[in-house]
Amino acid sequence: MYDTLRNEVNGLKINEVEALVGITKKNIRFYEAEGLLAPRRNSDNGYRDYGEAEVETLRRIKLLRKLGVPLEDIRQMLSGAHTVGDGMRRHLVTLERERQNLDAAARLCGELADCQERLAGLDAAALLEQMAEMEQSGTTFQNKQSQDIRARYVAPVAVTVLMVLLMLGLIWLFLWAFETDPAGAPPLPLLAVFIAVPTVVALGVIVSLVQRIREIGRREIDDARQF
Repeated sequence: MYDTLRNEVNGLKINEVEALVGITKKNIRFYEAEGLLAPRRNSDNGYRDYGEAEVETLRRIKLLRKLGVPLEDIRQMLSGAHTVGDGMRRHLVTLERERQNLDAAARLCGELADCQERLAGLDAAALLEQMAEMEQSGTTFQNKQSQDIRARYVAPVAVTVLMVLLMLGLIWLFLWAFETDPAGAPPLPLLAVFIAVPTVVALGVIVSLVQRIREIGRREIDDARQF
């Protein structure tokens, strides 16, 4: 019976592994790119074939990632350079450090929970100085500023994608009309202008996006780091 079960998990495709282990195809590909997984290639069609070894490896990776173990530590354990105990002892040090950081943040939040003042009356400078002293002693506080700045990229990227798709659609429409009815189409020089205009617009939007991203990265992130 065990041999039958082993045969059932040999020669699996990535969709089947995704359903069996509960890890997305994107993550499976990522682990392969990181060298944590090396499925064999099917000589007939060139597709990756996953077997019992790959399925078990993915289950172990899933377990360790759910515990928050870094990829490099998982790599060391998979290679045999570290035992499970070695990896867990290293991870426990990290978890203990994170726990201490959370405890420190919780204590400070607890003190502020008793504050009856409105935010306008809060002495933020004194609290930031206190936090700076705690950081010098080894405490690390969560910093959400980088997430705030990343959100600024969403709108310009979305607008750029939509505009480029619109311009590409116009170009395709012009070409389709010319191919469908060459006799009724405008002269080639005019058609070239019709195609050039949306092309220039699309390129201009992309250039503007690149400049905007650089501006955000250069100015806003630098400003955030000052705080």
